Amino acid sequence: MTTAFFTDERCFWHGGGNYVLTIPVGGLVEPGGSLPETPEAKRRLRNLIEVSGLVRDLDVRSAPTATQEDLLRVHPASYLDAFKAASDAGGGELGLRTPFGPGGYEIAALSAGLATGALTAVLRGMAKRAYALSRPPGHHCLPDWPNGFCLLNNIAVAIRAAQAAGLVRRVAVVDWDVHHGNGTEAIFLSDPEVLTVSLHQEHNYPLDTGGAGVRGEGKGHGFNINVPLPPGTGHASYLEAMERIVLPALHRFRPEVIIVASGYDASAMDPLGRMLATAETFRLMTRQIVAVAQEVCGGKVVMVHEGGYSELHAPFCAHAAIEELAGSAAHAPDPLADTLRARQPGAEWQAHVSAHIGRLADWFHA
Repeated sequence: MTTAFFTDERCFWHGGGNYVLTIPVGGLVEPGGSLPETPEAKRRLRNLIEVSGLVRDLDVRSAPTATQEDLLRVHPASYLDAFKAASDAGGGELGLRTPFGPGGYEIAALSAGLATGALTAVLRGMAKRAYALSRPPGHHCLPDWPNGFCLLNNIAVAIRAAQAAGLVRRVAVVDWDVHHGNGTEAIFLSDPEVLTVSLHQEHNYPLDTGGAGVRGEGKGHGFNINVPLPPGTGHASYLEAMERIVLPALHRFRPEVIIVASGYDASAMDPLGRMLATAETFRLMTRQIVAVAQEVCGGKVVMVHEGGYSELHAPFCAHAAIEELAGSAAHAPDPLADTLRARQPGAEWQAHVSAHIGRLADWFHA
């Protein structure tokens, strides 16, 4: 079986809003520019996998739009109706930093459909592993409040659809986007059958979520793990956090499938993160996930694209992850590899971050 790659040109047509970076135009904020969440970083990834030859090791396909039934398992009708009405009226903005244009509802439902298609393909044995190039992203979206560029929670929609179809019960979500996966956390906070793990830059976005003390609620207590990392964490410490916290949690939980909320905004070049990760960081974290999946769930891994806003660097980071996911010999060398290697933290800072990771690991394992 091959690795499936789910994409659809219509997802690149999502747009809207009048922003400069993350600030709305107005007052002293001069018009020009846009939100960082534009089509280009993801479109350039799709172009890169074609030019590098990686596409030959992928089964490229699209998927149906997520149905109303699929969406209602996660999002209330009141929210979906408001979103659809605004979309049909030409677009608008709901929540915080989630502008959309005409047809935004249908595009967001298609993005959720790509994630659902990727998960379904793996669980039905139609693909060994899968990657969904979803856009708009999803991990910040709460059931009734979109935020952080996310209009529907793609991964949650996919999980609930697969559970409803009887394809899976126990699912682990590993989120290494630089921002806390607050929407996914909120949706599964009381659910002992979905383990949610988020590695993120502490106090980046949202400012008021992502603390290590949030472990879940009720029957879901212990099934939510937040790993807040300091700005400037760097390549080696990301791998250490995976090794000491994430992989042991996956071994303990023993999911039937592992889903990665794969944002690339921890890249050293990203405008919205300060974490100094490289393309090799994402390659090796993917290798870690694939290895543990072989041990606990028959190798079943689905990666769903989240953030990553450097038009230059995010495509190379994602290409490295997909190379590893597919076991492909195709390679797209990171053009910034030497520069970013020279900019990695020194031994003193790595020791500081290692001590922080150790304290979290001891606490989570206690």
